[in-house]
Amino acid sequence: MDKKRENFVRLAEQRTNRALREIRLIGNLSNRSAYLSTDEDVKKIFRALQKEIDTAKGRFGDAETSGETLFKL
Repeated sequence: MDKKRENFVRLAEQRTNRALREIRLIGNLSNRSAYLSTDEDVKKIFRALQKEIDTAKGRFGDAETSGETLFKL
């Protein structure tokens, strides 16, 4: 396999698995006995996540999108 391909596969697997693990941890925040959130908080979280997914996906296509943003409730 080409070295660039090997690097892509290795890093893609590591980074995707790390992102999935972190998303699962965000899901843990739904525990109402441990945390208090509003519907607006939840909407903000998932809008921010979706925006970053859309940005990352766009970078693989023709449309270049940029702008790293930090999430804040």
